[in-house]
Amino acid sequence: MRKQILCIVIAWFAGTAGAVLAQQIPSPRRADPQHLTDPDAFTLILLGDPQGYTKYDVNQPIFDLCTAWIADHIELLHIRGVLCTGDLVEQNENIVPQRHTNQTSRQMWEAASRAFARLDNKVPYIISCGNHDYGYLHSENSLTRFPEYFPIERNPAWKGVCVDAIPNRNGIPSMENAAFEFKDDRWGNLLVITSEFYPRDEVLEWAKQLAAGDSYRHHTVIFMTHGYMETQKNNARRIDASHYDLEPGNTGVQIWEKLLQPSDNIRLLICGHEATDNNVFAENVAYRADRNRAGKNVHQMMFNVQTLGGGWEGNGGDGWLRILEFMPDGKTVKVRTYSPLFGISPTTRHLAHRNDPYDRFDMVIE
Repeated sequence: MRKQILCIVIAWFAGTAGAVLAQQIPSPRRADPQHLTDPDAFTLILLGDPQGYTKYDVNQPIFDLCTAWIADHIELLHIRGVLCTGDLVEQNENIVPQRHTNQTSRQMWEAASRAFARLDNKVPYIISCGNHDYGYLHSENSLTRFPEYFPIERNPAWKGVCVDAIPNRNGIPSMENAAFEFKDDRWGNLLVITSEFYPRDEVLEWAKQLAAGDSYRHHTVIFMTHGYMETQKNNARRIDASHYDLEPGNTGVQIWEKLLQPSDNIRLLICGHEATDNNVFAENVAYRADRNRAGKNVHQMMFNVQTLGGGWEGNGGDGWLRILEFMPDGKTVKVRTYSPLFGISPTTRHLAHRNDPYDRFDMVIE
Protein backbone atom coordinates (compact mmCIF):
# COMPACT_ATOMS: atom_id res chain seq x y z
CA MET A 1 0.00 0.00 0.00
CA ARG A 2 2.79 2.40 0.97
CA LYS A 3 4.50 1.61 -2.32
CA GLN A 4 1.34 2.40 -4.29
CA ILE A 5 0.91 5.74 -2.49
CA LEU A 6 4.54 6.59 -3.20
CA CYS A 7 4.06 5.83 -6.90
CA ILE A 8 0.96 8.04 -7.03
CA VAL A 9 2.80 10.92 -5.36
CA ILE A 10 5.75 10.58 -7.75
CA ALA A 11 3.44 10.47 -10.75
CA TRP A 12 1.53 13.54 -9.54
CA PHE A 13 4.75 15.44 -8.93
CA ALA A 14 6.14 14.49 -12.32
CA GLY A 15 2.96 15.60 -14.05
CA THR A 16 2.81 18.88 -12.14
CA ALA A 17 6.47 19.60 -12.78
CA GLY A 18 6.00 18.80 -16.46
CA ALA A 19 3.05 21.19 -16.69
CA VAL A 20 5.01 23.95 -14.95
CA LEU A 21 7.97 23.34 -17.24
CA ALA A 22 5.71 23.49 -20.29
CA GLN A 23 4.35 26.82 -19.10
CA GLN A 24 7.89 28.14 -18.73
CA ILE A 25 8.95 27.22 -22.26
CA PRO A 26 8.68 30.48 -24.20
CA SER A 27 6.73 30.70 -27.43
CA PRO A 28 7.73 33.17 -30.13
CA ARG A 29 6.01 36.52 -30.30
CA ARG A 30 4.93 36.52 -33.91
CA ALA A 31 5.65 39.78 -35.71
CA ASP A 32 2.76 39.28 -38.15
CA PRO A 33 0.43 36.47 -37.07
CA GLN A 34 -2.20 35.59 -39.64
CA HIS A 35 -5.84 35.06 -38.70
CA LEU A 36 -9.02 33.88 -40.34
CA THR A 37 -11.44 36.49 -41.59
CA ASP A 38 -14.18 34.29 -40.13
CA PRO A 39 -13.54 32.03 -37.10
CA ASP A 40 -15.70 29.29 -38.64
CA ALA A 41 -13.64 29.09 -41.84
CA PHE A 42 -10.78 26.69 -42.63
CA THR A 43 -7.82 26.97 -44.96
CA LEU A 44 -5.68 25.12 -47.44
CA ILE A 45 -2.18 26.54 -47.94
CA LEU A 46 -0.74 26.64 -51.47
CA LEU A 47 3.00 26.42 -52.11
CA GLY A 48 4.34 27.23 -55.57
CA ASP A 49 7.21 25.41 -57.26
CA PRO A 50 10.01 25.13 -54.64
CA GLN A 51 12.90 24.12 -56.92
CA GLY A 52 14.50 27.55 -56.56
CA TYR A 53 14.78 26.96 -52.81
CA THR A 54 16.18 23.44 -52.95
CA LYS A 55 18.72 23.92 -55.77
CA TYR A 56 20.99 26.20 -53.70
CA ASP A 57 22.04 25.39 -50.15
CA VAL A 58 21.78 29.04 -49.13
CA ASN A 59 18.12 29.16 -50.26
CA GLN A 60 16.96 25.98 -48.54
CA PRO A 61 16.23 27.64 -45.15
CA ILE A 62 13.57 29.80 -46.85
CA PHE A 63 11.61 26.68 -47.76
CA ASP A 64 12.12 25.39 -44.21
CA LEU A 65 10.73 28.69 -42.94
CA CYS A 66 7.62 28.34 -45.12
CA THR A 67 6.73 24.90 -43.79
CA ALA A 68 7.66 25.91 -40.22
CA TRP A 69 5.30 28.88 -40.57
CA ILE A 70 2.54 26.55 -41.78
CA ALA A 71 3.06 24.24 -38.80
CA ASP A 72 2.96 27.25 -36.48
CA HIS A 73 -0.34 28.47 -38.01
CA ILE A 74 -2.26 25.19 -38.10
CA GLU A 75 -4.51 26.26 -35.24
CA LEU A 76 -4.58 29.99 -36.03
CA LEU A 77 -5.76 29.37 -39.60
CA HIS A 78 -7.55 26.04 -39.11
CA ILE A 79 -5.26 24.56 -41.76
CA ARG A 80 -6.72 21.32 -43.10
CA GLY A 81 -4.13 20.61 -45.79
CA VAL A 82 -1.19 21.92 -47.80
CA LEU A 83 -0.98 21.91 -51.61
CA CYS A 84 2.24 22.10 -53.63
CA THR A 85 2.42 22.55 -57.40
CA GLY A 86 5.61 20.49 -57.80
CA ASP A 87 9.12 20.81 -59.16
CA LEU A 88 10.52 19.90 -55.77
CA VAL A 89 14.00 19.73 -57.29
CA GLU A 90 15.86 21.31 -60.19
CA GLN A 91 17.16 17.92 -61.40
CA ASN A 92 15.78 14.53 -60.42
CA GLU A 93 18.89 12.40 -60.94
CA ASN A 94 22.26 14.08 -61.21
CA ILE A 95 25.40 13.43 -59.17
CA VAL A 96 27.30 16.40 -60.62
CA PRO A 97 25.67 19.78 -59.96
CA GLN A 98 24.83 21.42 -63.25
CA ARG A 99 24.33 25.03 -64.28
CA HIS A 100 21.77 26.82 -62.07
CA THR A 101 22.46 24.72 -58.95
CA ASN A 102 25.20 23.90 -56.45
CA GLN A 103 23.43 20.82 -55.10
CA THR A 104 23.34 17.23 -56.29
CA SER A 105 19.93 15.71 -56.90
CA ARG A 106 20.15 13.75 -53.67
CA GLN A 107 20.86 16.94 -51.73
CA MET A 108 17.87 18.64 -53.36
CA TRP A 109 15.51 15.73 -52.64
CA GLU A 110 16.75 15.63 -49.05
CA ALA A 111 16.14 19.36 -48.69
CA ALA A 112 12.57 19.03 -49.98
CA SER A 113 11.95 16.03 -47.75
CA ARG A 114 13.35 17.87 -44.73
CA ALA A 115 11.11 20.89 -45.31
CA PHE A 116 7.95 18.78 -45.56
CA ALA A 117 9.00 16.73 -42.53
CA ARG A 118 7.95 19.71 -40.40
CA LEU A 119 4.36 18.87 -41.40
CA ASP A 120 4.52 15.10 -40.87
CA ASN A 121 2.00 13.84 -38.32
CA LYS A 122 0.46 17.34 -38.23
CA VAL A 123 -1.35 18.00 -41.49
CA PRO A 124 -1.76 16.27 -44.89
CA TYR A 125 0.26 17.74 -47.74
CA ILE A 126 -0.46 17.03 -51.40
CA ILE A 127 2.20 17.38 -54.10
CA SER A 128 1.87 17.42 -57.90
CA CYS A 129 5.17 16.28 -59.37
CA GLY A 130 6.66 18.64 -61.96
CA ASN A 131 8.77 18.22 -65.06
CA HIS A 132 12.01 18.71 -63.10
CA ASP A 133 11.04 15.83 -60.80
CA TYR A 134 11.46 13.35 -63.70
CA GLY A 135 14.34 12.20 -65.87
CA TYR A 136 17.89 13.48 -65.42
CA LEU A 137 17.58 17.20 -66.07
CA HIS A 138 13.89 17.69 -66.91
CA SER A 139 11.62 14.86 -68.02
CA GLU A 140 13.75 13.05 -70.57
CA ASN A 141 12.12 9.89 -69.20
CA SER A 142 9.76 8.74 -66.45
CA LEU A 143 12.41 8.11 -63.78
CA THR A 144 11.59 9.90 -60.51
CA ARG A 145 12.80 9.70 -56.91
CA PHE A 146 9.47 10.98 -55.60
CA PRO A 147 8.14 7.58 -54.38
CA GLU A 148 11.41 6.99 -52.54
CA TYR A 149 11.31 10.24 -50.59
CA PHE A 150 7.53 10.54 -50.20
CA PRO A 151 6.07 7.10 -49.47
CA ILE A 152 2.61 7.12 -47.92
CA GLU A 153 4.00 5.68 -44.69
CA ARG A 154 6.04 8.81 -43.90
CA ASN A 155 3.11 11.04 -42.88
CA PRO A 156 0.53 9.57 -40.48
CA ALA A 157 -1.70 12.57 -41.26
CA TRP A 158 -2.44 10.94 -44.65
CA LYS A 159 -4.14 7.99 -42.96
CA GLY A 160 -7.87 8.08 -43.64
CA VAL A 161 -7.41 11.18 -45.85
CA CYS A 162 -5.68 9.59 -48.84
CA VAL A 163 -8.55 7.55 -50.29
CA ASP A 164 -7.24 6.37 -53.66
CA ALA A 165 -4.09 6.18 -55.80
CA ILE A 166 -2.89 4.54 -58.99
CA PRO A 167 0.65 3.54 -60.09
CA ASN A 168 2.97 5.94 -61.86
CA ARG A 169 4.36 5.65 -65.40
CA ASN A 170 6.77 2.95 -64.26
CA GLY A 171 4.03 0.85 -62.69
CA ILE A 172 5.25 1.72 -59.18
CA PRO A 173 2.70 2.48 -56.44
CA SER A 174 3.10 6.20 -55.80
CA MET A 175 1.31 9.29 -54.56
CA GLU A 176 1.98 11.01 -57.87
CA ASN A 177 -1.62 10.17 -58.80
CA ALA A 178 -3.66 10.19 -55.62
CA ALA A 179 -6.91 11.48 -54.12
CA PHE A 180 -7.55 13.01 -50.71
CA GLU A 181 -10.88 13.54 -48.95
CA PHE A 182 -11.68 16.36 -46.53
CA LYS A 183 -14.98 16.67 -44.67
CA ASP A 184 -16.55 19.86 -43.38
CA ASP A 185 -19.98 20.53 -41.86
CA ARG A 186 -20.59 23.63 -43.97
CA TRP A 187 -18.80 22.74 -47.20
CA GLY A 188 -19.79 19.12 -47.22
CA ASN A 189 -17.08 16.90 -48.64
CA LEU A 190 -14.06 17.96 -50.66
CA LEU A 191 -11.94 15.71 -52.85
CA VAL A 192 -8.47 16.83 -53.94
CA ILE A 193 -7.01 14.83 -56.84
CA THR A 194 -3.36 15.31 -57.77
CA SER A 195 -1.65 14.03 -60.90
CA GLU A 196 1.74 13.35 -62.41
CA PHE A 197 3.31 15.86 -64.77
CA TYR A 198 1.85 15.73 -68.31
CA PRO A 199 -0.75 13.15 -67.16
CA ARG A 200 -1.50 10.12 -69.30
CA ASP A 201 -4.98 9.35 -70.63
CA GLU A 202 -5.42 6.62 -68.02
CA VAL A 203 -4.72 9.13 -65.26
CA LEU A 204 -7.33 11.56 -66.58
CA GLU A 205 -9.82 8.72 -66.98
CA TRP A 206 -9.13 7.52 -63.43
CA ALA A 207 -9.70 11.05 -62.08
CA LYS A 208 -12.86 11.45 -64.17
CA GLN A 209 -14.36 8.16 -63.02
CA LEU A 210 -13.37 8.76 -59.42
CA ALA A 211 -15.03 12.19 -59.33
CA ALA A 212 -18.19 10.86 -60.99
CA GLY A 213 -18.39 7.64 -58.97
CA ASP A 214 -20.96 6.86 -56.30
CA SER A 215 -18.57 7.69 -53.46
CA TYR A 216 -17.58 11.19 -54.63
CA ARG A 217 -20.09 12.52 -57.18
CA HIS A 218 -21.59 14.86 -54.58
CA HIS A 219 -18.16 16.15 -53.49
CA THR A 220 -16.64 19.45 -54.55
CA VAL A 221 -13.52 18.33 -56.42
CA ILE A 222 -10.19 20.14 -56.78
CA PHE A 223 -7.82 18.86 -59.46
CA MET A 224 -4.14 19.74 -59.19
CA THR A 225 -1.45 19.18 -61.79
CA HIS A 226 1.90 20.84 -62.44
CA GLY A 227 1.63 22.19 -65.98
CA TYR A 228 -1.68 23.49 -67.33
CA MET A 229 -1.78 27.24 -67.88
CA GLU A 230 0.45 30.21 -68.71
CA THR A 231 0.14 34.00 -68.81
CA GLN A 232 0.87 36.05 -71.90
CA LYS A 233 0.38 39.80 -71.49
CA ASN A 234 -1.92 39.17 -68.52
CA ASN A 235 -3.99 36.74 -70.60
CA ALA A 236 -4.32 33.34 -68.95
CA ARG A 237 -4.31 30.61 -71.58
CA ARG A 238 -4.14 26.85 -71.38
CA ILE A 239 -0.93 25.27 -72.64
CA ASP A 240 -1.50 23.61 -76.00
CA ALA A 241 1.91 22.02 -76.74
CA SER A 242 4.48 19.90 -74.93
CA HIS A 243 8.23 20.44 -75.16
CA TYR A 244 9.26 17.31 -73.26
CA ASP A 245 10.22 13.77 -74.24
CA LEU A 246 7.89 12.33 -71.62
CA GLU A 247 5.18 10.57 -73.64
CA PRO A 248 2.33 9.92 -73.80
CA GLY A 249 0.63 12.73 -71.96
CA ASN A 250 -1.84 15.61 -72.06
CA THR A 251 -1.41 19.36 -72.32
CA GLY A 252 -3.54 21.93 -70.54
CA VAL A 253 -5.93 22.16 -73.48
CA GLN A 254 -6.37 18.39 -73.47
CA ILE A 255 -6.82 18.24 -69.68
CA TRP A 256 -9.64 20.75 -70.05
CA GLU A 257 -11.27 18.87 -72.92
CA LYS A 258 -10.91 15.37 -71.50
CA LEU A 259 -11.39 15.95 -67.77
CA LEU A 260 -12.42 19.37 -66.52
CA GLN A 261 -15.07 20.41 -69.01
CA PRO A 262 -16.96 17.06 -69.02
CA SER A 263 -16.91 16.67 -65.22
CA ASP A 264 -19.83 18.14 -63.30
CA ASN A 265 -18.15 18.48 -59.91
CA ILE A 266 -14.50 19.40 -60.60
CA ARG A 267 -14.74 23.08 -59.70
CA LEU A 268 -11.16 24.20 -59.14
CA LEU A 269 -7.90 23.55 -61.01
CA ILE A 270 -4.56 24.46 -59.42
CA CYS A 271 -1.23 24.40 -61.26
CA GLY A 272 2.26 25.91 -61.31
CA HIS A 273 5.10 25.38 -63.84
CA GLU A 274 5.11 28.61 -65.87
CA ALA A 275 7.28 31.55 -64.76
CA THR A 276 9.08 34.56 -66.24
CA ASP A 277 12.37 36.09 -65.20
CA ASN A 278 11.26 39.71 -65.05
CA ASN A 279 10.17 40.12 -61.41
CA VAL A 280 6.65 41.05 -62.55
CA PHE A 281 4.27 39.28 -60.21
CA ALA A 282 1.33 39.47 -62.61
CA GLU A 283 3.21 37.37 -65.19
CA ASN A 284 3.93 34.54 -62.75
CA VAL A 285 0.39 33.97 -61.58
CA ALA A 286 -2.80 33.46 -63.57
CA TYR A 287 -6.53 32.94 -63.14
CA ARG A 288 -9.50 32.24 -65.37
CA ALA A 289 -12.95 30.69 -65.07
CA ASP A 290 -14.82 28.72 -67.73
CA ARG A 291 -18.12 26.87 -67.75
CA ASN A 292 -18.22 23.08 -67.66
CA ARG A 293 -20.86 20.95 -69.35
CA ALA A 294 -23.19 21.49 -66.36
CA GLY A 295 -22.93 25.26 -66.81
CA LYS A 296 -20.89 25.73 -63.64
CA ASN A 297 -17.73 27.78 -63.37
CA VAL A 298 -14.46 25.87 -63.17
CA HIS A 299 -11.95 28.18 -61.49
CA GLN A 300 -8.39 27.73 -62.80
CA MET A 301 -5.47 29.20 -60.88
CA MET A 302 -1.72 29.15 -61.58
CA PHE A 303 0.76 30.05 -58.85
CA ASN A 304 4.52 29.87 -59.40
CA VAL A 305 6.78 32.43 -57.76
CA GLN A 306 10.19 30.77 -58.10
CA THR A 307 11.73 33.77 -59.90
CA LEU A 308 10.24 36.47 -57.68
CA GLY A 309 13.19 36.68 -55.33
CA GLY A 310 15.81 37.83 -57.81
CA GLY A 311 15.18 35.84 -60.98
CA TRP A 312 16.15 32.27 -61.89
CA GLU A 313 19.30 32.51 -59.79
CA GLY A 314 17.67 34.44 -56.94
CA ASN A 315 16.45 33.19 -53.57
CA GLY A 316 13.71 30.93 -54.94
CA GLY A 317 10.61 33.03 -54.46
CA ASP A 318 10.78 35.34 -51.40
CA GLY A 319 8.69 32.85 -49.40
CA TRP A 320 5.43 33.74 -51.17
CA LEU A 321 2.56 31.33 -50.63
CA ARG A 322 -1.21 31.50 -50.83
CA ILE A 323 -3.80 31.16 -48.09
CA LEU A 324 -7.05 29.72 -49.46
CA GLU A 325 -9.75 30.44 -46.89
CA PHE A 326 -12.91 28.37 -47.30
CA MET A 327 -15.68 30.52 -45.85
CA PRO A 328 -18.54 29.06 -43.79
CA ASP A 329 -21.09 29.97 -46.49
CA GLY A 330 -19.93 26.78 -48.23
CA LYS A 331 -19.22 28.49 -51.56
CA THR A 332 -16.68 31.31 -51.20
CA VAL A 333 -12.91 30.82 -51.23
CA LYS A 334 -10.89 33.88 -50.27
CA VAL A 335 -7.41 33.93 -51.83
CA ARG A 336 -4.60 35.98 -50.30
CA THR A 337 -0.88 36.00 -51.07
CA TYR A 338 1.52 36.15 -48.14
CA SER A 339 5.24 35.78 -47.39
CA PRO A 340 6.45 34.33 -44.06
CA LEU A 341 9.93 35.53 -45.04
CA PHE A 342 8.88 39.17 -44.87
CA GLY A 343 6.34 38.57 -42.11
CA ILE A 344 8.85 37.15 -39.64
CA SER A 345 10.31 40.56 -38.76
CA PRO A 346 8.64 43.77 -37.52
CA THR A 347 10.90 45.72 -39.90
CA THR A 348 9.64 43.91 -43.03
CA ARG A 349 6.13 42.76 -42.19
CA HIS A 350 4.67 45.66 -44.18
CA LEU A 351 6.04 43.87 -47.28
CA ALA A 352 4.48 40.50 -46.41
CA HIS A 353 1.07 41.08 -48.01
CA ARG A 354 0.28 41.42 -51.70
CA ASN A 355 -2.99 43.22 -52.38
CA ASP A 356 -3.16 43.57 -56.16
CA PRO A 357 -6.35 42.18 -57.74
CA TYR A 358 -4.51 39.11 -59.03
CA ASP A 359 -3.04 38.42 -55.57
CA ARG A 360 -6.11 38.88 -53.40
CA PHE A 361 -9.52 37.84 -54.73
CA ASP A 362 -12.55 35.66 -54.10
CA MET A 363 -13.71 32.58 -55.96
CA VAL A 364 -17.38 31.63 -55.65
CA ILE A 365 -18.18 27.96 -56.21
CA GLU A 366 -21.91 27.83 -56.92
